[in-house]
Order: sequence, then structure tokens, then C-alpha cells
Amino acid sequence: MEEDLAAWSAGLDGLFAQVAGRFFRPEPRRRARAYVRGLLAPLAGKNGWTLAEVAGDATPDGMQRLLNSANWDVDGVRDDLRSYVVEHLGEPGGVLIVDETGFLKKGLRSAGVQRQYSGTAGRIENCQLGVFLAYATSKGRTLIDRELYLPKTWVADRDRCRAAAIPDEVEFATKAVLAQQMLDRALAAGVPASWITADEAYGQDYKFRTWCEKRRIGYVVAVPRSQSIPAGAGSSRADHATAMAPEQAWKRRSCADGAKGPRLFDWAVASVSAGDDTPPGWGRWLLVRRQILTTDQTAAGREPELAYYLCAGPPGTADEELIRVAGARWAIEECFQTAKTEVGLDHYQVRRYDAWYRHITLAMLAHAYLAVTAAIAPKDLAAASSRSPSARSAVSWHT
Repeated sequence: MEEDLAAWSAGLDGLFAQVAGRFFRPEPRRRARAYVRGLLAPLAGKNGWTLAEVAGDATPDGMQRLLNSANWDVDGVRDDLRSYVVEHLGEPGGVLIVDETGFLKKGLRSAGVQRQYSGTAGRIENCQLGVFLAYATSKGRTLIDRELYLPKTWVADRDRCRAAAIPDEVEFATKAVLAQQMLDRALAAGVPASWITADEAYGQDYKFRTWCEKRRIGYVVAVPRSQSIPAGAGSSRADHATAMAPEQAWKRRSCADGAKGPRLFDWAVASVSAGDDTPPGWGRWLLVRRQILTTDQTAAGREPELAYYLCAGPPGTADEELIRVAGARWAIEECFQTAKTEVGLDHYQVRRYDAWYRHITLAMLAHAYLAVTAAIAPKDLAAASSRSPSARSAVSWHT
């Protein structure tokens, strides 16, 4: 136990050695380390009071000062966090994953808060929305970037923005544009990734897909059933094209391992007609996931649920690779869950725009440390224990 604790502490020291230069004075540097240690502690709630108690402080003033007024480079910490993740988890076939999560809030003064749909709650709630970028490889997965979504009503009210410390130069940006900004930073920094994946909110955005193709990075993005698919001289809906798929096009594959074992579905892949806007040397596909029904569900006449993905990437990409990338999207949901339950991603009690970024970045730092530690731990444990296409369809289904 003592050896494990010493190794855990040494690992955290190594992580903070990478970000130490982003804190310009000793006090905020020590405070930030105490903040992250508190986020990693087994506390029911991780707010200013509880984190201060773990640090041995009589009041939360120091922790609040770290988030609201101390002088340190939060974006620099984000960049160092990304480098740390790449160093320990990076692989050439890595997947960059975009998604958003909601933070339920009371009142009207927290930056970006309003009544809006939260996928986390599954309904319209008074909340903030954060758009996140995760990185996933066979070694592990964690969050590497973040942006706070500001609705148009906020950006249009500059007095309200100033009261929440939102700089005057911050303009309205859609969630897809925020995603592009984060992806651009990751690619410019040389994050080893071959693919991008995202849900329907981003996948149905033509500009988002075009941006990925211009950057020459493959994507597997979810789209609605009504998505238009190029088909010969015209187009077809995704669900209509799928209805033409021969039964031999469907292959039973696992897209990832879940808590209960392999995530098995039936999958079909169709080559999509290349349009004038297709980059040279680039392929496009329609990928469809079909639910596997039990015998009782089939007998009851239930229809399997279908999910649709538009894909683009190097020609000759194997169907199994597209399926793997589609399955990687669940990684960011797991990141949200563990970051909220384990390191207090959503436990903050701040209203300011800059304070939101500071808490979220430090929580991401704590989550990355857990991800890297988990990636290394199995090695230590192992060492210890060793002691034909349809004429009616213009898409070509892979059989």
C-alpha cells in the first residue's frame, strides 16, 4: 500500500512538473496542486469548502481566489495536459471525439446559462453547455479540450457578458464551430489521430464534415435517418438506401468492449457516390448499425433500431475500421461520467466565464491523471501475477 501511494504521489508530482511554468507565483502553483489533489480525493462533493478542508485551509477563500482572480495561464495548462495525454496514451490510429454535456445551474448569472436542451438531463433545463474534445486510443481515453457554449441571447447582451467576465471580443459561435476550434488546436499540436467522430448534432452539419475533409482527416459521424445520401444522378435518404441493402451486406461485429463485454451489432457499409466536392483520393461511405433482437423481441414483432453514419477517409479503408471508429464515440460518454463522479467536473460553484475554464481545466487534468494511471496499472498487475449491389440502389453495399 505504501509503495502504491508513493508511486501515485510521484506520478502526480511528475504531472505538475509539466504545468508548473503556467503558474507565475508559488502560491497559485501550490494552490492548484492542492485543488487537483482534492478533486482526486474520495469526497462526496468537491466544492470550495470541501477542497479547502482537504488542503488544510480554514476557509475556501484561497480556492476561490485560484479560480476567480489568481494570475495563471489556463490555456497553457490545457496545452500541457494535451501533451501529457499524447505522451502516455498517444497512438497513430487515435480517435478525436466531439460531444457536449450539460451543467445544471440555478439563477441567471452564471456565464452562458439559460433554459436549453441538455442531453445529460434529457430535457430542457436551466443549464450551461460545455463542448468537449476527447482523445481515445487502445491505451485509454480522456478529455483534452473544452469550450463553453454562449447562446446568442448572451452574446447580444454585452453588459450581461461583462458582469460574467466574458471578454468583449468573444462572439457567438455554434457548437460545431467550437468543435472545429478544438480540433484545429489538437491537429496543429500534432496529436496522433486518424479519425474524428461525433453525434448527429455535428454529423448532420455539412460545414463540419467539409472542414474535416479539407483537413484530410477521416470522420465517422452520426446522421439522422433523413440524411440525404448521394445516389447516382440524384440522392436518397439514409433510411431509404438502407432498405435496399441485401441481407448478406450485414455483418455481426463488436464495435467496442463495454462493461458487459463486446458491444455486438449488425453492421452494413455502402460506398457512396463521389460528388464534385469529394477531395481527390478520398472515399465516402454510409455505415449503418442494426440492433440485435432477442428471440422474444422478434416473436413480438419488434423492429430493430437503426443508427446511421456518414464516413469519409482514405480509399480502401476496411469496414472494420469504420465500425471501430463508430464505437469509439462512447468513450467520451464514459469520460463525462467518470469526470463528474470521480473528479468533480460538474461540482463547481462559480459564475464567471474565466472561472469556469479554470475549474474545468483542472478537473480535466485530474481525469487525465486517472486515465494515464489506469493505462499503466495493468502492466504492473500483469508483472505481479506472472510470478452484390441492388439495381434499385445507387449506393454499393459491401458484402
